[in-house]
Amino acid sequence: MSKKMFSAALVLTLLISLLAACSGNGSGNNPPAAGSDGSPAPAGSGGGQAATADYGDTGGLALPLVDKPTTIKMLVVSDSTKLNEKWAVQELERRTGVKVNLEFYSTATFKEKLNFILASGDLPDIIHGPSLAELNDLGGKGAFAAINDYLDQLPNFKALYVDNPENNWVMKSYSDEKGNLYTWPTYGINREVNHGFLYRKDIFDKHNIPLWTNQDEFYQALKKLKELYPNSVPYSSKTQANIFRDWGHSWGLSGYPNNYDEETKQWEFSFTQPEFKEMLDFMKKLYNEGLLDPEFMTDTSANWTAKMTSNNSFVTYDWIGRLDMFATQAKDAIPDYDLRYGNPIGPSGKTLSLPTIATFGHAVAKNKNTEVSMKLLDYLTSPSGAELMTVGQEGVNYELDENGRPVYPELKDLELVDIKALEDKYGLWTQGFYVRTDSRSVYYNFTEKEQEAQDMMKDKKLALDPVLKFTDEETSTIAELTQALQKAGEEFSAKYVLTASHGQAEWDAWLQQAKKLGEDEFVGAYNAAQARYDAE
Repeated sequence: MSKKMFSAALVLTLLISLLAACSGNGSGNNPPAAGSDGSPAPAGSGGGQAATADYGDTGGLALPLVDKPTTIKMLVVSDSTKLNEKWAVQELERRTGVKVNLEFYSTATFKEKLNFILASGDLPDIIHGPSLAELNDLGGKGAFAAINDYLDQLPNFKALYVDNPENNWVMKSYSDEKGNLYTWPTYGINREVNHGFLYRKDIFDKHNIPLWTNQDEFYQALKKLKELYPNSVPYSSKTQANIFRDWGHSWGLSGYPNNYDEETKQWEFSFTQPEFKEMLDFMKKLYNEGLLDPEFMTDTSANWTAKMTSNNSFVTYDWIGRLDMFATQAKDAIPDYDLRYGNPIGPSGKTLSLPTIATFGHAVAKNKNTEVSMKLLDYLTSPSGAELMTVGQEGVNYELDENGRPVYPELKDLELVDIKALEDKYGLWTQGFYVRTDSRSVYYNFTEKEQEAQDMMKDKKLALDPVLKFTDEETSTIAELTQALQKAGEEFSAKYVLTASHGQAEWDAWLQQAKKLGEDEFVGAYNAAQARYDAE
Protein backbone atom coordinates (compact mmCIF):
# COMPACT_ATOMS: atom_id res chain seq x y z
CA MET A 1 0.00 0.00 0.00
CA SER A 2 1.31 3.36 -0.86
CA LYS A 3 1.60 5.88 1.91
CA LYS A 4 1.87 8.64 -0.59
CA MET A 5 -1.18 10.73 -0.96
CA PHE A 6 -1.91 13.42 -3.41
CA SER A 7 -1.57 17.17 -3.21
CA ALA A 8 -1.78 19.86 -0.61
CA ALA A 9 -4.81 21.85 0.45
CA LEU A 10 -4.33 24.64 -2.05
CA VAL A 11 -4.07 22.21 -4.91
CA LEU A 12 -7.39 20.65 -3.99
CA THR A 13 -9.30 23.77 -4.95
CA LEU A 14 -7.84 23.49 -8.46
CA LEU A 15 -9.36 20.05 -8.80
CA ILE A 16 -12.79 21.60 -8.26
CA SER A 17 -12.40 24.12 -11.05
CA LEU A 18 -10.75 21.52 -13.29
CA LEU A 19 -13.75 19.21 -13.06
CA ALA A 20 -16.19 22.03 -13.70
CA ALA A 21 -14.19 23.19 -16.69
CA CYS A 22 -13.79 19.73 -18.14
CA SER A 23 -17.42 18.73 -17.49
CA GLY A 24 -16.78 15.14 -18.24
CA ASN A 25 -13.17 15.15 -19.23
CA GLY A 26 -11.91 14.52 -15.74
CA SER A 27 -9.54 11.78 -14.89
CA GLY A 28 -9.64 8.32 -13.24
CA ASN A 29 -7.81 6.39 -10.76
CA ASN A 30 -6.58 3.42 -8.88
CA PRO A 31 -9.09 0.59 -8.66
CA PRO A 32 -11.16 0.82 -5.49
CA ALA A 33 -10.30 -1.55 -2.70
CA ALA A 34 -11.47 -5.12 -3.06
CA GLY A 35 -15.11 -5.49 -2.30
CA SER A 36 -15.81 -1.80 -2.74
CA ASP A 37 -15.61 -1.19 -6.45
CA GLY A 38 -18.93 0.56 -6.70
CA SER A 39 -20.73 -2.41 -8.15
CA PRO A 40 -23.82 -3.11 -6.08
CA ALA A 41 -24.15 -6.53 -4.55
CA PRO A 42 -27.41 -8.39 -5.23
CA ALA A 43 -30.10 -7.67 -2.71
CA GLY A 44 -29.73 -9.88 0.32
CA SER A 45 -26.31 -11.12 -0.75
CA GLY A 46 -25.03 -11.06 2.81
CA GLY A 47 -21.29 -11.04 3.29
CA GLY A 48 -21.71 -8.50 6.03
CA GLN A 49 -23.24 -6.00 3.64
CA ALA A 50 -26.79 -4.88 4.18
CA ALA A 51 -29.21 -4.60 1.28
CA THR A 52 -32.51 -2.74 1.47
CA ALA A 53 -35.36 -3.76 -0.85
CA ASP A 54 -33.96 -3.70 -4.39
CA TYR A 55 -31.48 -0.94 -3.72
CA GLY A 56 -28.35 -3.09 -3.57
CA ASP A 57 -25.52 -2.69 -1.11
CA THR A 58 -26.24 0.13 1.32
CA GLY A 59 -23.18 -0.71 3.39
CA GLY A 60 -25.26 -1.46 6.46
CA LEU A 61 -27.30 1.72 6.36
CA ALA A 62 -31.02 1.10 6.88
CA LEU A 63 -33.46 2.79 4.53
CA PRO A 64 -35.47 4.93 4.78
CA LEU A 65 -33.25 7.24 6.76
CA VAL A 66 -36.10 9.06 8.51
CA ASP A 67 -39.42 8.08 10.08
CA LYS A 68 -41.20 11.29 9.11
CA PRO A 69 -41.11 13.53 6.02
CA THR A 70 -37.94 15.59 6.06
CA THR A 71 -36.72 18.23 3.62
CA ILE A 72 -33.18 19.49 3.28
CA LYS A 73 -31.41 21.91 0.95
CA MET A 74 -28.30 20.94 -1.00
CA LEU A 75 -26.07 23.21 -3.10
CA VAL A 76 -24.98 21.82 -6.48
CA VAL A 77 -23.72 22.97 -9.88
CA SER A 78 -25.85 22.42 -12.96
CA ASP A 79 -26.66 24.04 -16.28
CA SER A 80 -29.81 21.92 -16.55
CA THR A 81 -33.35 23.12 -16.01
CA LYS A 82 -36.03 21.75 -13.69
CA LEU A 83 -33.35 19.79 -11.85
CA ASN A 84 -35.58 19.03 -8.86
CA GLU A 85 -38.00 17.21 -11.17
CA LYS A 86 -35.36 14.81 -12.44
CA TRP A 87 -35.55 11.08 -11.77
CA ALA A 88 -32.48 10.92 -9.49
CA VAL A 89 -33.91 13.50 -7.10
CA GLN A 90 -37.28 11.77 -6.96
CA GLU A 91 -35.74 8.31 -6.55
CA LEU A 92 -33.46 9.48 -3.75
CA GLU A 93 -36.51 10.71 -1.84
CA ARG A 94 -38.36 7.44 -2.48
CA ARG A 95 -35.48 5.44 -1.04
CA THR A 96 -34.42 7.62 1.87
CA GLY A 97 -37.58 9.48 2.80
CA VAL A 98 -35.60 12.70 2.52
CA LYS A 99 -36.82 15.32 0.08
CA VAL A 100 -33.78 17.13 -1.26
CA ASN A 101 -34.36 20.59 -2.65
CA LEU A 102 -31.39 21.25 -4.88
CA GLU A 103 -30.21 24.84 -5.03
CA PHE A 104 -28.33 24.89 -8.29
CA TYR A 105 -26.30 27.46 -10.16
CA SER A 106 -24.57 27.30 -13.51
CA THR A 107 -20.88 26.56 -13.84
CA ALA A 108 -20.39 30.20 -14.89
CA THR A 109 -21.97 31.69 -11.76
CA PHE A 110 -21.45 29.03 -9.09
CA LYS A 111 -18.24 30.38 -7.57
CA GLU A 112 -19.71 33.87 -7.21
CA LYS A 113 -22.89 32.47 -5.64
CA LEU A 114 -20.87 30.25 -3.32
CA ASN A 115 -18.88 33.20 -2.03
CA PHE A 116 -22.09 35.11 -1.42
CA ILE A 117 -23.64 32.19 0.46
CA LEU A 118 -20.58 31.72 2.64
CA ALA A 119 -20.46 35.42 3.45
CA SER A 120 -24.17 35.53 4.26
CA GLY A 121 -23.99 32.69 6.78
CA ASP A 122 -27.32 31.39 5.45
CA LEU A 123 -26.02 27.95 4.57
CA PRO A 124 -27.94 25.15 2.89
CA ASP A 125 -27.88 21.85 4.79
CA ILE A 126 -25.26 20.33 2.48
CA ILE A 127 -22.80 22.47 0.58
CA HIS A 128 -19.89 21.82 -1.73
CA GLY A 129 -17.24 23.97 -3.30
CA PRO A 130 -15.26 25.66 -0.47
CA SER A 131 -11.57 24.88 -0.16
CA LEU A 132 -10.34 22.67 2.65
CA ALA A 133 -8.86 25.69 4.43
CA GLU A 134 -12.21 27.53 4.20
CA LEU A 135 -14.14 24.56 5.54
CA ASN A 136 -11.78 24.03 8.46
CA ASP A 137 -11.89 27.72 9.29
CA LEU A 138 -15.67 27.98 9.13
CA GLY A 139 -16.10 24.59 10.78
CA GLY A 140 -14.00 25.70 13.71
CA LYS A 141 -16.27 28.73 14.05
CA GLY A 142 -19.35 26.52 14.27
CA ALA A 143 -20.79 26.82 10.75
CA PHE A 144 -20.25 23.15 9.83
CA ALA A 145 -20.60 19.92 11.78
CA ALA A 146 -17.60 17.66 12.44
CA ILE A 147 -18.08 14.33 10.68
CA ASN A 148 -16.06 12.51 13.37
CA ASP A 149 -18.81 13.30 15.88
CA TYR A 150 -21.27 11.14 13.90
CA LEU A 151 -19.13 8.14 12.91
CA ASP A 152 -21.29 5.62 14.78
CA GLN A 153 -24.18 6.53 12.45
CA LEU A 154 -22.14 6.50 9.23
CA PRO A 155 -21.23 2.90 8.33
CA ASN A 156 -20.13 3.69 4.78
CA PHE A 157 -17.90 6.60 5.73
CA LYS A 158 -16.39 4.60 8.57
CA ALA A 159 -15.70 1.56 6.41
CA LEU A 160 -14.15 3.57 3.58
CA TYR A 161 -12.23 6.31 5.40
CA VAL A 162 -11.68 5.13 9.01
CA ASP A 163 -11.34 1.36 9.02
CA ASN A 164 -9.70 1.03 5.60
CA PRO A 165 -5.91 1.31 6.16
CA GLU A 166 -5.36 2.49 2.58
CA ASN A 167 -7.70 5.45 2.98
CA ASN A 168 -7.61 6.39 6.65
CA TRP A 169 -5.06 9.14 5.94
CA VAL A 170 -8.17 11.22 5.22
CA MET A 171 -8.84 11.57 8.93
CA LYS A 172 -5.49 13.20 9.64
CA SER A 173 -4.83 15.00 6.36
CA TYR A 174 -8.21 16.68 5.89
CA SER A 175 -8.98 17.44 9.55
CA ASP A 176 -8.26 20.74 11.30
CA GLU A 177 -5.68 21.34 14.02
CA LYS A 178 -8.10 19.98 16.64
CA GLY A 179 -8.62 16.77 14.68
CA ASN A 180 -12.13 17.66 13.50
CA LEU A 181 -13.05 16.64 9.96
CA TYR A 182 -15.46 18.93 8.12
CA THR A 183 -15.06 17.87 4.49
CA TRP A 184 -16.76 14.77 3.10
CA PRO A 185 -14.34 13.18 0.59
CA THR A 186 -15.23 12.14 -2.92
CA TYR A 187 -14.28 8.61 -3.94
CA GLY A 188 -13.41 7.13 -7.32
CA ILE A 189 -13.94 10.19 -9.50
CA ASN A 190 -10.79 9.91 -11.58
CA ARG A 191 -9.87 7.77 -14.53
CA GLU A 192 -6.46 6.08 -14.52
CA VAL A 193 -5.11 8.20 -17.37
CA ASN A 194 -6.74 11.38 -18.63
CA HIS A 195 -4.00 13.53 -20.15
CA GLY A 196 -0.73 12.92 -21.92
CA PHE A 197 1.31 13.36 -25.09
CA LEU A 198 -0.65 12.79 -28.30
CA TYR A 199 0.75 12.22 -31.79
CA ARG A 200 -0.39 11.77 -35.38
CA LYS A 201 0.10 8.03 -35.90
CA ASP A 202 -0.97 8.24 -39.56
CA ILE A 203 1.88 10.67 -40.27
CA PHE A 204 4.41 8.74 -38.19
CA ASP A 205 3.47 5.48 -39.96
CA LYS A 206 3.48 7.10 -43.41
CA HIS A 207 7.10 8.15 -42.96
CA ASN A 208 8.27 5.18 -40.86
CA ILE A 209 8.89 7.35 -37.82
CA PRO A 210 8.84 5.13 -34.72
CA LEU A 211 6.95 6.22 -31.61
CA TRP A 212 9.52 7.64 -29.22
CA THR A 213 10.52 5.73 -26.08
CA ASN A 214 12.98 8.30 -24.72
CA GLN A 215 13.96 11.95 -24.93
CA ASP A 216 16.37 11.61 -27.86
CA GLU A 217 13.88 9.60 -29.93
CA PHE A 218 11.27 12.29 -29.29
CA TYR A 219 13.70 14.93 -30.54
CA GLN A 220 14.60 12.86 -33.61
CA ALA A 221 10.91 12.36 -34.43
CA LEU A 222 10.19 16.11 -34.31
CA LYS A 223 13.31 16.82 -36.35
CA LYS A 224 12.23 14.35 -39.04
CA LEU A 225 8.75 15.89 -39.16
CA LYS A 226 10.27 19.34 -39.66
CA GLU A 227 12.34 18.00 -42.55
CA LEU A 228 9.27 16.47 -44.19
CA TYR A 229 6.96 19.41 -43.47
CA PRO A 230 9.24 22.49 -43.33
CA ASN A 231 6.33 24.91 -42.92
CA SER A 232 4.95 23.02 -39.95
CA VAL A 233 5.49 23.40 -36.19
CA PRO A 234 5.85 19.74 -35.17
CA TYR A 235 4.88 20.35 -31.54
CA SER A 236 2.13 22.84 -30.66
CA SER A 237 0.37 23.71 -27.41
CA LYS A 238 -2.68 25.57 -26.15
CA THR A 239 -2.00 25.46 -22.43
CA GLN A 240 0.40 28.43 -22.35
CA ALA A 241 2.33 28.46 -19.03
CA ASN A 242 0.86 25.13 -18.00
CA ILE A 243 3.19 23.50 -20.51
CA PHE A 244 5.88 23.68 -17.78
CA ARG A 245 3.60 21.74 -15.41
CA ASP A 246 2.58 19.16 -18.01
CA TRP A 247 6.06 18.47 -19.33
CA GLY A 248 7.47 18.41 -15.80
CA HIS A 249 5.92 15.01 -15.13
CA SER A 250 8.25 13.54 -17.74
CA TRP A 251 11.16 14.91 -15.71
CA GLY A 252 9.82 13.36 -12.50
CA LEU A 253 8.14 16.48 -11.09
CA SER A 254 4.67 15.44 -10.05
CA GLY A 255 3.79 18.62 -8.15
CA TYR A 256 3.38 22.20 -9.31
CA PRO A 257 4.65 24.59 -8.13
CA ASN A 258 5.64 22.48 -5.12
CA ASN A 259 6.96 18.96 -5.51
CA TYR A 260 7.68 16.12 -3.07
CA ASP A 261 11.04 14.43 -3.71
CA GLU A 262 10.58 10.71 -3.19
CA GLU A 263 14.29 10.15 -2.50
CA THR A 264 15.05 12.96 -0.06
CA LYS A 265 11.53 12.92 1.42
CA GLN A 266 11.53 16.70 1.26
CA TRP A 267 9.33 19.26 -0.47
CA GLU A 268 10.89 21.59 -3.01
CA PHE A 269 9.99 24.45 -5.35
CA SER A 270 9.66 22.85 -8.79
CA PHE A 271 10.92 25.87 -10.74
CA THR A 272 14.40 25.80 -9.15
CA GLN A 273 15.15 22.09 -9.41
CA PRO A 274 17.95 20.73 -11.66
CA GLU A 275 15.41 18.52 -13.44
CA PHE A 276 13.36 21.59 -14.26
CA LYS A 277 16.38 23.31 -15.79
CA GLU A 278 17.08 20.20 -17.88
CA MET A 279 13.52 20.39 -19.15
CA LEU A 280 13.84 24.11 -20.00
CA ASP A 281 17.11 23.48 -21.86
CA PHE A 282 15.38 20.77 -23.92
CA MET A 283 12.43 23.04 -24.68
CA LYS A 284 14.86 25.78 -25.65
CA LYS A 285 16.61 23.44 -28.07
CA LEU A 286 13.31 22.51 -29.70
CA TYR A 287 12.27 26.16 -29.90
CA ASN A 288 15.56 27.26 -31.46
CA GLU A 289 15.28 24.57 -34.13
CA GLY A 290 11.68 25.38 -35.02
CA LEU A 291 10.36 22.13 -33.55
CA LEU A 292 8.32 23.83 -30.80
CA ASP A 293 5.59 26.22 -31.91
CA PRO A 294 6.90 29.79 -31.41
CA GLU A 295 3.36 30.70 -30.25
CA PHE A 296 3.35 28.06 -27.48
CA MET A 297 2.97 30.72 -24.76
CA THR A 298 0.16 32.61 -26.44
CA ASP A 299 -1.72 30.24 -28.72
CA THR A 300 -5.48 29.98 -28.26
CA SER A 301 -7.47 26.78 -28.25
CA ALA A 302 -8.92 27.66 -31.67
CA ASN A 303 -5.53 28.26 -33.26
CA TRP A 304 -4.12 25.12 -31.71
CA THR A 305 -7.08 23.07 -32.93
CA ALA A 306 -6.58 24.38 -36.46
CA LYS A 307 -2.94 23.32 -36.38
CA MET A 308 -3.60 19.88 -34.93
CA THR A 309 -6.44 19.06 -37.35
CA SER A 310 -4.32 19.91 -40.39
CA ASN A 311 -0.80 19.00 -41.39
CA ASN A 312 0.66 22.00 -39.57
CA SER A 313 1.33 20.23 -36.27
CA PHE A 314 1.64 16.59 -35.25
CA VAL A 315 2.38 16.28 -31.53
CA THR A 316 0.79 17.91 -28.49
CA TYR A 317 -0.26 17.35 -24.87
CA ASP A 318 -3.93 17.21 -23.97
CA TRP A 319 -6.98 15.31 -22.76
CA ILE A 320 -7.53 11.82 -24.22
CA GLY A 321 -10.98 12.84 -25.45
CA ARG A 322 -9.16 14.73 -28.23
CA LEU A 323 -8.09 11.42 -29.76
CA ASP A 324 -11.51 10.83 -31.27
CA MET A 325 -12.72 14.42 -31.23
CA PHE A 326 -9.96 15.65 -33.53
CA ALA A 327 -10.35 12.63 -35.80
CA THR A 328 -14.01 13.55 -36.27
CA GLN A 329 -13.19 17.19 -36.95
CA ALA A 330 -10.48 16.34 -39.48
CA LYS A 331 -12.08 13.39 -41.25
CA ASP A 332 -13.34 15.34 -44.30
CA ALA A 333 -9.98 16.93 -45.05
CA ILE A 334 -7.80 14.05 -43.80
CA PRO A 335 -9.71 10.73 -43.99
CA ASP A 336 -6.79 8.77 -42.50
CA TYR A 337 -6.32 11.15 -39.56
CA ASP A 338 -5.30 9.03 -36.56
CA LEU A 339 -4.34 10.79 -33.31
CA ARG A 340 -2.94 8.44 -30.67
CA TYR A 341 -1.59 8.51 -27.15
CA GLY A 342 2.22 8.68 -26.95
CA ASN A 343 4.86 7.93 -24.33
CA PRO A 344 6.24 10.45 -21.85
CA ILE A 345 9.09 12.41 -23.45
CA GLY A 346 11.54 12.98 -20.59
CA PRO A 347 13.96 10.88 -18.53
CA SER A 348 11.45 9.81 -15.87
CA GLY A 349 9.38 7.97 -18.48
CA LYS A 350 6.34 8.52 -16.29
CA THR A 351 3.05 10.38 -16.30
CA LEU A 352 0.97 11.95 -13.55
CA SER A 353 -0.99 9.77 -11.14
CA LEU A 354 -4.49 10.83 -10.26
CA PRO A 355 -5.95 10.27 -6.80
CA THR A 356 -8.79 7.92 -5.90
CA ILE A 357 -9.87 10.24 -3.10
CA ALA A 358 -10.29 14.00 -3.36
CA THR A 359 -12.34 16.72 -1.76
CA PHE A 360 -14.88 18.81 -3.64
CA GLY A 361 -15.64 20.66 -0.42
CA HIS A 362 -18.76 18.80 0.64
CA ALA A 363 -19.77 19.77 4.15
CA VAL A 364 -22.82 19.60 6.42
CA ALA A 365 -24.15 22.71 8.12
CA LYS A 366 -24.61 22.61 11.86
CA ASN A 367 -28.39 22.91 12.27
CA LYS A 368 -31.51 20.86 13.04
CA ASN A 369 -30.94 18.72 9.94
CA THR A 370 -27.30 17.84 10.59
CA GLU A 371 -27.90 14.20 11.49
CA VAL A 372 -30.12 13.41 8.52
CA SER A 373 -27.77 15.30 6.19
CA MET A 374 -24.85 13.21 7.42
CA LYS A 375 -26.82 10.02 6.85
CA LEU A 376 -27.82 11.14 3.38
CA LEU A 377 -24.17 11.66 2.40
CA ASP A 378 -23.40 8.28 3.93
CA TYR A 379 -25.99 6.66 1.68
CA LEU A 380 -24.52 8.43 -1.35
CA THR A 381 -21.15 6.97 -0.28
CA SER A 382 -22.50 3.40 -0.39
CA PRO A 383 -22.28 1.26 -3.55
CA SER A 384 -26.06 1.63 -3.80
CA GLY A 385 -25.80 5.42 -3.65
CA ALA A 386 -22.96 5.47 -6.15
CA GLU A 387 -25.06 3.45 -8.59
CA LEU A 388 -28.09 5.68 -8.08
CA MET A 389 -26.18 8.91 -8.76
CA THR A 390 -23.86 7.83 -11.57
CA VAL A 391 -25.56 4.88 -13.32
CA GLY A 392 -29.25 4.86 -12.39
CA GLN A 393 -31.38 1.82 -11.61
CA GLU A 394 -31.29 -1.36 -13.65
CA GLY A 395 -34.63 -2.14 -15.23
CA VAL A 396 -35.85 1.40 -14.64
CA ASN A 397 -33.60 3.56 -16.78
CA TYR A 398 -30.77 1.26 -17.82
CA GLU A 399 -30.12 -2.29 -18.98
CA LEU A 400 -26.86 -4.21 -19.13
CA ASP A 401 -25.47 -5.10 -22.55
CA GLU A 402 -23.58 -8.28 -23.43
CA ASN A 403 -20.43 -6.80 -21.88
CA GLY A 404 -22.13 -5.89 -18.63
CA ARG A 405 -22.13 -2.17 -19.43
CA PRO A 406 -25.22 -0.01 -18.82
CA VAL A 407 -27.23 1.11 -21.85
CA TYR A 408 -30.17 3.50 -21.77
CA PRO A 409 -33.12 2.56 -23.99
CA GLU A 410 -34.66 6.02 -23.64
CA LEU A 411 -31.47 7.59 -24.99
CA LYS A 412 -30.88 5.15 -27.85
CA ASP A 413 -31.32 7.87 -30.47
CA LEU A 414 -28.49 10.01 -29.06
CA GLU A 415 -25.19 9.82 -30.93
CA LEU A 416 -23.33 9.83 -27.61
CA VAL A 417 -24.66 8.99 -24.16
CA ASP A 418 -22.22 10.77 -21.88
CA ILE A 419 -22.53 12.09 -18.35
CA LYS A 420 -24.01 15.36 -19.60
CA ALA A 421 -26.77 13.45 -21.37
CA LEU A 422 -27.42 11.49 -18.16
CA GLU A 423 -27.61 14.70 -16.15
CA ASP A 424 -30.03 16.31 -18.59
CA LYS A 425 -32.32 13.29 -18.72
CA TYR A 426 -32.15 11.86 -15.20
CA GLY A 427 -30.18 14.23 -12.99
CA LEU A 428 -27.30 11.74 -12.74
CA TRP A 429 -23.74 13.08 -12.49
CA THR A 430 -24.94 16.46 -11.22
CA GLN A 431 -21.85 18.10 -9.79
CA GLY A 432 -22.06 18.16 -6.01
CA PHE A 433 -24.94 15.64 -5.92
CA TYR A 434 -22.65 12.58 -5.86
CA VAL A 435 -19.74 11.70 -3.59
CA ARG A 436 -18.85 8.30 -5.00
CA THR A 437 -18.93 6.92 -8.51
CA ASP A 438 -19.83 3.52 -9.92
CA SER A 439 -17.06 2.19 -12.15
CA ARG A 440 -19.65 0.81 -14.60
CA SER A 441 -20.81 4.32 -15.51
CA VAL A 442 -20.53 5.58 -19.07
CA TYR A 443 -17.85 7.95 -17.75
CA TYR A 444 -15.50 4.99 -17.70
CA ASN A 445 -16.41 3.73 -21.16
CA PHE A 446 -13.27 4.10 -23.23
CA THR A 447 -12.99 4.16 -26.97
CA GLU A 448 -10.34 1.93 -28.50
CA LYS A 449 -7.87 4.83 -28.54
CA GLU A 450 -8.65 5.87 -24.96
CA GLN A 451 -8.29 2.29 -23.74
CA GLU A 452 -4.92 2.17 -25.48
CA ALA A 453 -3.84 5.13 -23.35
CA GLN A 454 -4.96 3.40 -20.15
CA ASP A 455 -3.00 0.28 -21.08
CA MET A 456 0.14 2.15 -22.14
CA MET A 457 0.48 4.03 -18.87
CA LYS A 458 -0.52 1.19 -16.56
CA ASP A 459 2.97 0.92 -15.01
CA LYS A 460 4.28 4.40 -15.85
CA LYS A 461 2.69 6.62 -13.24
CA LEU A 462 4.47 8.85 -10.76
CA ALA A 463 3.90 8.29 -7.07
CA LEU A 464 1.22 10.39 -5.43
CA ASP A 465 2.44 13.14 -3.14
CA PRO A 466 1.40 13.20 0.54
CA VAL A 467 -1.67 15.22 1.52
CA LEU A 468 -0.61 17.48 4.35
CA LYS A 469 -2.38 19.30 7.13
CA PHE A 470 -1.16 22.82 7.74
CA THR A 471 -1.29 25.12 10.73
CA ASP A 472 -2.96 28.49 10.30
CA GLU A 473 0.46 30.12 10.09
CA GLU A 474 1.64 27.69 7.40
CA THR A 475 -1.56 28.16 5.45
CA SER A 476 -1.05 31.92 5.58
CA THR A 477 2.58 31.59 4.43
CA ILE A 478 1.67 29.34 1.51
CA ALA A 479 -1.25 31.55 0.47
CA GLU A 480 0.95 34.64 0.61
CA LEU A 481 3.86 33.22 -1.39
CA THR A 482 2.40 30.75 -3.89
CA GLN A 483 1.06 33.19 -6.46
CA ALA A 484 4.17 35.39 -6.56
CA LEU A 485 6.55 32.44 -6.77
CA GLN A 486 4.57 30.64 -9.47
CA LYS A 487 4.09 33.80 -11.54
CA ALA A 488 7.79 34.62 -11.35
CA GLY A 489 8.71 31.00 -12.15
CA GLU A 490 6.52 30.94 -15.24
CA GLU A 491 7.75 34.31 -16.45
CA PHE A 492 11.38 33.28 -16.04
CA SER A 493 10.78 29.90 -17.73
CA ALA A 494 9.14 31.48 -20.77
CA LYS A 495 11.87 34.09 -21.12
CA TYR A 496 14.58 31.46 -20.69
CA VAL A 497 13.18 29.33 -23.52
CA LEU A 498 12.40 32.23 -25.85
CA THR A 499 15.63 34.21 -25.41
CA ALA A 500 18.55 32.73 -27.32
CA SER A 501 21.21 34.36 -25.14
CA HIS A 502 19.81 33.03 -21.84
CA GLY A 503 21.82 30.30 -20.18
CA GLN A 504 23.56 29.36 -16.91
CA ALA A 505 24.08 32.96 -15.76
CA GLU A 506 20.37 33.74 -16.06
CA TRP A 507 19.50 30.45 -14.34
CA ASP A 508 21.80 31.29 -11.42
CA ALA A 509 20.23 34.74 -11.15
CA TRP A 510 16.78 33.15 -11.11
CA LEU A 511 17.79 30.91 -8.20
CA GLN A 512 18.73 33.99 -6.23
CA GLN A 513 15.48 35.74 -7.19
CA ALA A 514 13.43 32.76 -6.01
CA LYS A 515 15.18 32.94 -2.63
CA LYS A 516 14.29 36.63 -2.34
CA LEU A 517 10.67 35.85 -3.20
CA GLY A 518 10.43 33.45 -0.26
CA GLU A 519 11.24 30.03 -1.66
CA ASP A 520 12.70 28.81 1.64
CA GLU A 521 9.68 29.93 3.64
CA PHE A 522 7.36 28.37 1.04
CA VAL A 523 8.94 24.91 1.07
CA GLY A 524 9.63 25.26 4.80
CA ALA A 525 5.89 25.34 5.47
CA TYR A 526 5.45 22.11 3.52
CA ASN A 527 8.37 20.37 5.20
CA ALA A 528 7.20 21.36 8.67
CA ALA A 529 3.78 19.88 7.89
CA GLN A 530 5.48 16.80 6.41
CA ALA A 531 7.48 16.28 9.61
CA ARG A 532 4.29 16.25 11.66
CA TYR A 533 2.65 13.93 9.13
CA ASP A 534 5.56 11.48 9.33
CA ALA A 535 5.54 11.59 13.13
CA GLU A 536 1.88 10.59 13.41
